[in-house]
Amino acid sequence: MKVFLVDDEVVIREGIRESFPWDDTPYTLVGEAPDGEMALPMIRDTNPDIVITDIKMPFMDGIELCRVLRVQMPWIGIIILSGYDEFEYARQCLQLGVREYLLKPINSEDLRKALDKLSAELQEEKKQREHAESLRARMRENENRNAGMNNGADGRFLKEKLIGSLFSEEAMEEDAKNALRQLDAMGSPVTAAYYTVVDAAFSPVEKGQEAAASLAEGSGGIVHTSGSRTGTRLLTLGDSARDAEERAYAFASSLVTEVQRAGCEKIRVGIGEIVEKPEEILSSFKTARHIRHILEERPDEEPLILGVREMGDSAGDAGTPSVINDAKVYMSQHFSDPNLMLQDVAKAVNMSNSRFSTVFSQQSGQTFTEYLIYLRMNKAKELLRTTDMKSSQIAHETGYNDAHYFSYIFKKNTGMTPSEFRAQ
Repeated sequence: MKVFLVDDEVVIREGIRESFPWDDTPYTLVGEAPDGEMALPMIRDTNPDIVITDIKMPFMDGIELCRVLRVQMPWIGIIILSGYDEFEYARQCLQLGVREYLLKPINSEDLRKALDKLSAELQEEKKQREHAESLRARMRENENRNAGMNNGADGRFLKEKLIGSLFSEEAMEEDAKNALRQLDAMGSPVTAAYYTVVDAAFSPVEKGQEAAASLAEGSGGIVHTSGSRTGTRLLTLGDSARDAEERAYAFASSLVTEVQRAGCEKIRVGIGEIVEKPEEILSSFKTARHIRHILEERPDEEPLILGVREMGDSAGDAGTPSVINDAKVYMSQHFSDPNLMLQDVAKAVNMSNSRFSTVFSQQSGQTFTEYLIYLRMNKAKELLRTTDMKSSQIAHETGYNDAHYFSYIFKKNTGMTPSEFRAQ
């Protein structure tokens, strides 16, 4: 299982990284960050199974990070690190679904027990989720059969029907407004400044639909779902155009992970244009559906996500590919900066974090984190071959303030320590 570490204390991160016997366990450390704000794009990029996070940190603290992860990546298991006087903070995290709580300072034995316990729980929950999804799918079939005769169809079924009506080409402009009014009356308001539609196809459909519905239910009203013949459609709400785009790409990525976990294949996801009016939701859906149809013609085995802007760029054989090239150039010029983060490069090429992360991975065949490490390791190898610089100096030259972390990453990627590589 992949583990990500978040703590603003360098000594804590170093202690966990260096003293825990990662190579002798079924866990691998895929990244670390000093606060939640910096961690979140990296977590989306590395897609860990477990996050270990401190509670009190600058910028985005552990509580807010737990809250965001619970909504956007609910499958991640979280272990909280806390000082002895921070129980009130820990209690809030426990209310957010965090089940493992370790008091600082921690030792390897306690961490191993927490990881093993959480790992076992995650695997058991996966089995239970698969069983529950199978039961819900059968119940849903019965609901669909009885919906015409049963005026007491449950709220979820009615809500999906109303959401689905927003994507109907037969619906009139006033129908969209009426559907939103009914949803509001049901206590499920679907009003926002901006909207984006995500249209996804996968197989088998029923399993993926249940996974998508569970994801939407945990979004806190940000995303609403309606099943379709080929998969599902997500209506994403945003306070601004950039906010709507960020959420659409983040949830599209989360959707892919969830339906994969449900055993689905042939995953294709189209992201529509951002619109402002309820009556324009249909237009966003049409563009998302068009993109999804084009993706279904591709033979790729891996899941594909494509947005309307990337679609336009591809048609013109420009735009996004050159933007990703620009991003790589920017990274090649700045990789020695230890503070270089995904959000910095996304800002440099004028993309939202989630959109950049998604597009970069699909265009490059590597995640942002993987490509950044690739640049840094290539430079480190060059310096080890051609200079007499100490390992600590090379760490600094390649973007690592912490020489121990540099050595850890180097060995993880090459199978050798820096000194062993130089000797060879």
